[in-house]
Amino acid sequence: MPLTRIALSTGVELDVQLAGEEDAPPVILLHGFPESHRTWRHIVPDLARDHRVIAPDQRGYARSSKPGAVADYAPDRIVADLIALADALGIGRFTLVGHDWGGAIAWKAALTRADRVARLVIVNAPHPLVFQRSLFDDPAQRAASQYITRVRGTSTNTNWTDQGLERMFDATFALHAPPGMGEAEKAAYLDEWAQSGAMTAMLNWYRASPIIVPAPGEAPPRPAFLDAPFPPVTQPTLVVWGTQDRALLPVQLDGLEALVPDLTVERVAGGHFIPWQAPDAVLAAMRRWGI
Repeated sequence: MPLTRIALSTGVELDVQLAGEEDAPPVILLHGFPESHRTWRHIVPDLARDHRVIAPDQRGYARSSKPGAVADYAPDRIVADLIALADALGIGRFTLVGHDWGGAIAWKAALTRADRVARLVIVNAPHPLVFQRSLFDDPAQRAASQYITRVRGTSTNTNWTDQGLERMFDATFALHAPPGMGEAEKAAYLDEWAQSGAMTAMLNWYRASPIIVPAPGEAPPRPAFLDAPFPPVTQPTLVVWGTQDRALLPVQLDGLEALVPDLTVERVAGGHFIPWQAPDAVLAAMRRWGI
């Protein structure tokens, strides 16, 4: 399906996949790292039967704009893109679906823009308080998250590029691929990653994030907000969780109901990338919930 280039009031241009009838209920799908709108390639056709579907390549990814500063990838900038995209398409309130980093943005948008986010679907993306608390209190999650410190390193994008993107794909990302991911899929990823500035921009999402990742055994000062009252997510929320996720452990579901009063959790067999590892199960969970 062709992409539409949309200039936003935030100063960036995004490539966006649009599907479904314009007068159908709108749903916006946000991908994570290291992907694009193609995260949802098995999800969009079904949703488009009865929804207006909007799936952008977020800033820094594929051929969308790639601002040069790390600060340009702070979460508030990405949320501003989301609202500006809805504005550009004449959409008021919408259902928001996010996976991985797209899920992190979806949590933040739900908390800060309840006037626009009507319903929330999270796919393997941790609630900000639960995640930060687990990095201080859960040794297993802290150990599993040390990759964040590594990818924040200034040499990471250079090293990956020097080694060749295909080698990077085979050594890391391909480990998550389900049987049958062919050369065409691999070529699509490599094409997106090879766009000028893309690797640096994608990694800048990690560098701009305020999340604190203590080293194993470290005892840094504990942020006060971890033990203070935290605002609830007021929207009806579905969390779909791949139970074999090795980066985000089941502790991310612990205590979530206290922060999200209208919560439904669906556990799915699969790893971190269940939108394309187990799309039928993800779709079934969304449909049961009422999308």
